[in-house]
Amino acid sequence: MSKLNIDQSSIKKLFEDKKSDFLIPDYQRPYAWTEAECQTLWDDIFEFSFPGDDVTKFNADEEYYLGSIVTFKNENNKKEIIDGQQRLTTLMLLLRAFYCKFGNMKDEKSIQTKDIISKCLWKTDEFGKPDMNELKIDSEVATDNDKEEFLSILKNGDANNLKSKYAENYRFFQKKINQFLDEYPSYFAFFPIRILNNCILLPIEAEDQNTALRIFSTLNDRGKPLSDADIFKAQFYKFFEENGKKKEFIDQWKLLEEKCDKMFNPQSGTPLDELFTRYMYYERAKMGIKLSTTEALRKFYEKNKYALLKSETTFENLIDLSEFWQDVYNQNEERFSNDVLKKLFVLNYAPNGMWTYFISVYYLHNRDNKGKLRNEKFYDFLNKTIAFVWAYAIYMPGVNALRTPIFNEMVKIVNDQTIDFGGYKFDLSQLESMFNNYEFSNGRPITKSMLAWWAFQDENQELIELDKKIEIEHIYAKNRFEKEASLDDAKYVDKLGNKSILEKRINIRASDYRFEDKKKYYCGFTTASGKVKEATEIVSLKQLSNKDDFLQQDILDRNEEIIKAFMNYLKENNLNIN
Repeated sequence: MSKLNIDQSSIKKLFEDKKSDFLIPDYQRPYAWTEAECQTLWDDIFEFSFPGDDVTKFNADEEYYLGSIVTFKNENNKKEIIDGQQRLTTLMLLLRAFYCKFGNMKDEKSIQTKDIISKCLWKTDEFGKPDMNELKIDSEVATDNDKEEFLSILKNGDANNLKSKYAENYRFFQKKINQFLDEYPSYFAFFPIRILNNCILLPIEAEDQNTALRIFSTLNDRGKPLSDADIFKAQFYKFFEENGKKKEFIDQWKLLEEKCDKMFNPQSGTPLDELFTRYMYYERAKMGIKLSTTEALRKFYEKNKYALLKSETTFENLIDLSEFWQDVYNQNEERFSNDVLKKLFVLNYAPNGMWTYFISVYYLHNRDNKGKLRNEKFYDFLNKTIAFVWAYAIYMPGVNALRTPIFNEMVKIVNDQTIDFGGYKFDLSQLESMFNNYEFSNGRPITKSMLAWWAFQDENQELIELDKKIEIEHIYAKNRFEKEASLDDAKYVDKLGNKSILEKRINIRASDYRFEDKKKYYCGFTTASGKVKEATEIVSLKQLSNKDDFLQQDILDRNEEIIKAFMNYLKENNLNIN
């Protein structure tokens, strides 16, 4: 079991301790507190120190809790900060502003307080004398170009002509201290002492980085916990720094982070973690790994002392993969043919996210030196992927079941073997029966998947923008059944044959209408006041508008048509065993 060292401590006790040698590591995020957070901190500790603006109402036995500081002692014997960076940095700036203000004050209390603060900011020699060149905190944050300003402010107490958040917050504290001294001159000596003695932190020292990170994830309810990508950034940073390319890396990393933030919205982890996950499957495939269980992301990359991340090629591949997915989501017609973009649109409605890993492996292995794929081959690959993933969602529901066949095919991809899903093909008569008996309720992801696929089976269907909100439309409305009962069974309402994808803007208006009323919304119309109501982009729905009504037999006929067409689709992609 991992050992923890936990002991509630005042700011004075924690900062004065000779063993307190803090390091904000390279994988941490840049300092982000603004004046708003500093104002809140100031107001809170002021109210605690002077209840009701009265110096005499302070209870010396009371404490004000500022939060936890999670650290571990690294190989250089420094306390590497995992949690608490923002508040620790801000407290250092506040103390430095107080120290600067005491300046030339000669009264005994001021001299004593200044001496205490100095031992909190600077390391001391064996006689307890502060060394003004040795701060008790250092910053190596890889993507923080302003960290030198922080260290400079702590050493020199001067933030003039500096523009970083550190400088802005330091000047804020200087201003508040000046105002405080003007308004409450007799209180001045009390404030920093009450902060030092009665404002409490909870330092938690773990025995290693992983333990510290786990503690942070458990305790933290504010801000963003450190992600796997933050740890990976540090490894890249060290590698590029050793190779004299530190600035280039920092600039590229920031762009990569911004790009991923716009593209990915994973259920867990950060957008950058998602990119590393997609890339991981490519490296797994190259290693020949077919196991259906996958390691945690950090466990995978930390193998052999993060060997994968000590490589310029890996970083270039991550950038290239991000650009590929950016073009997928932007529906870039210069990179992809229209037919390929239609298939990618359909895949965005896949019943699970496994397709993104599968396609990432395909892209990284099959791209040319300009990052392009052969559209014809890619189109065939996408068709086979859709056919298999959609069918397997009915045959063997659950993303975990899909891992085994997909991981096998990933290894085939990197070995230039034919993607055929050998050993996992379908008995179409059995599968068709399963489709006919399956309940395609709206809550099941495969329902929208099938309807998206069906919409684009029409060769006249134009590409739809990915950011358009798409919902499921009941052609024969649920309300209609409740009012007319013109179906033999309520289950027909949820048949695939009674459903279609439809833009949300239209679906909201058309959901409760009779079919003759729905038709005009499908096709678009102009109101009496001259306002144009645009038609749906779903061609198959507009074609249905030629009918006078849409009844039970229409549902059954259309249902059979969709399922038969999908069975043929499986045959066309050689996924049938009979």
